[in-house]
Amino acid sequence: MQWLTPVFVVALVAEALTRLWLSTRQIAAVRAHRDRVPDQFAAQVELAEQQKAADYTVAKAQLGRLDTVADVVVRLAFTLGGGIALIDSLWSRAQLSQPWHGTLVIGTTLLVMMMINLPFSLWSTFRLEARFGFNRMTPALYVADVAKSLVLGVLLGGPLAIGAILLMDRGGKWWWLYAWVGWTAFSLLITWAFPRFIAPLFNKFSPLSDDALRVRVEGLLERCGFASKGVFVMDGSRRSAHGNAYFTGVGRNKRIVFFDTLLERLGGVEVEAVLAHELGHFRLQHVNQRLVLSLFVSLLAFALIAWLAAQPGFYTALGLPGVSAHGALLLFMLVAPAFTYFITPLGAWWSRRHEFQADDFAATHSDARALADALVKLYRSNASTLTPDHIHSAFYDSHPPALVRIARLNELAKA
Repeated sequence: MQWLTPVFVVALVAEALTRLWLSTRQIAAVRAHRDRVPDQFAAQVELAEQQKAADYTVAKAQLGRLDTVADVVVRLAFTLGGGIALIDSLWSRAQLSQPWHGTLVIGTTLLVMMMINLPFSLWSTFRLEARFGFNRMTPALYVADVAKSLVLGVLLGGPLAIGAILLMDRGGKWWWLYAWVGWTAFSLLITWAFPRFIAPLFNKFSPLSDDALRVRVEGLLERCGFASKGVFVMDGSRRSAHGNAYFTGVGRNKRIVFFDTLLERLGGVEVEAVLAHELGHFRLQHVNQRLVLSLFVSLLAFALIAWLAAQPGFYTALGLPGVSAHGALLLFMLVAPAFTYFITPLGAWWSRRHEFQADDFAATHSDARALADALVKLYRSNASTLTPDHIHSAFYDSHPPALVRIARLNELAKA
């Protein structure tokens, strides 16, 4: 499989060049419209807000370009450059048996990659976000978040790595199917446990305290036939001035979460419209559809890993001298994104389709114009560009462009 070496390099370079080309288009499009608010938003968005959104978008894109180059260097260094092989050889001195040796190699590799990415994260948080008035994260809180994430990574990822390595070494030819069943159970468990046990480690969640708004929300939930553990307000303002809302959990642990920063900016009718949109994702089975798709993709991934792991040339072509379960897992994690990157537009298109359907649901069960007004306020407060490049948007954006989405909501309101 020595052909895999040039194929991987070509795919990796093609991915990087495409990312850089798309970011160049995005920067040019945003700068071209920096000094003029689109006519559709002239009455709601000030020129200073348009300029801030443009500058913020350009700054993020420029940082993303540096991150793209660094990502290529890191993936080459850990594969063809011998990074994984070096970490493997260092841990070999401890003379540990499997699965402990492999788990430590995986953990060390991921830790080193996280440390390499740390400067980008710090710059984004304490320089870029702070420059535009969004960051509220303190250094102490940042360190606490990183520490909690590491502990969770060990507690959750450690058993997964151990189980995968044991199955690969001792599970026979159908190990990948057993591993997929275990991964499915783990994914469902995490989805169920996240709102109650994991998210509260990082944020405080309080029941909605505004009586008038709670009555409005409960009426909407009843009309939509939705039962959950409640509507909660998250203290997102501890970390950022950005506002958002989301739906999380499965079964009896379903929760609707509003950022406190969002509630500060929206009126009751607008909150109801945003909530109706989120409920639309649930009632239209979008959450279940995405879960089923992710499980199907993971099944294909496990089957492919099983085939590749049995090919000695897979390892030598990508910088590892010998066959190992942990080596196969790490190589797949680093190599696969170069080949799957080019199906990104399909996922973005599917997500935008779901957003349109959720908007339709919201227009039926609440006020379409209120949803449009709420979205404009979110675009303004989050400094989201109203004029993205159309190719960049089609490739990446999970939500429809602002001009298209607001125009469509206004038409629904008229209807």
